Amino acid sequence: MSHDIELSIIIVSWNVRRDLEACLQSLRGNSEVPYETIVVDNASADDTLAMLRDYPEVHVIANPDNRGFAAANNQGLAVAQGQWLLLLNPDTVVPPGTLRRLLDFARAHPEAGVIGPRLLNPDGSLQYSCRHFPTVTAGMFRHTFLGRLFPHVRSMREYLMCDWPHDAPRAVDWLSGAAMLISRPAYAQVGMLDEGFYWGSEDVDYCYRMHQAGWEVLYTPEASITHAVGRSTDQVQIPTIIRTHRSMQRLFAKHLARNGLERALITGGIWLRA
Repeated sequence: MSHDIELSIIIVSWNVRRDLEACLQSLRGNSEVPYETIVVDNASADDTLAMLRDYPEVHVIANPDNRGFAAANNQGLAVAQGQWLLLLNPDTVVPPGTLRRLLDFARAHPEAGVIGPRLLNPDGSLQYSCRHFPTVTAGMFRHTFLGRLFPHVRSMREYLMCDWPHDAPRAVDWLSGAAMLISRPAYAQVGMLDEGFYWGSEDVDYCYRMHQAGWEVLYTPEASITHAVGRSTDQVQIPTIIRTHRSMQRLFAKHLARNGLERALITGGIWLRA
């Protein structure tokens, strides 16, 4: 770790050159924070690597194949030198001053292992980026075909936290990995992301492990980032569906389903939904 680098930003990219360039350009507007940027590219077939030559300040790790989201983030985390670690999606835009406000909040809350800013959709509307851990009941409606039949079930709305205005800092169960700030001491204790989650649910798992280790997970609206969802995954919809649902199954089996019956019910429902 270098005390000269306040923040390490780790971005995993795959065939999203235009989004990544917009993200990197927006980061240049946050120069009041001493940060480093690490881009881990998962074998993009577009001209991402050529574009990155225009950003000599970026440390590039070019993978020969697609190693998945969790594994690629771990590559970046392994070489990061900052006092804080920010996992950031390439389809984000970070307005000027955002990183300073995010780190000021982090300094004021040393009990937090993970902090998430408010995420906004490109049209400026709120993106539900923090949630409760899903119960088996919520999981049955959120992660199975039942959710399409009964979209307004109370347990699912509570899981999504959509009845809360997201206008004040709050301790939450988990935060979206699209913009996840990790403290260095918490990272030293909890470790890397679980690479068994190739795509999806790795953020839920990581926050769960933070809670297990005694760290808080905090949401703050004091910093806002715009996030366009799914720019990479939209390119490969069928593999994404399979990987996402496989990750859901792994999450429930690892943390949330208490017995074999619950695991069987969730597993069956998840794959019917897929």
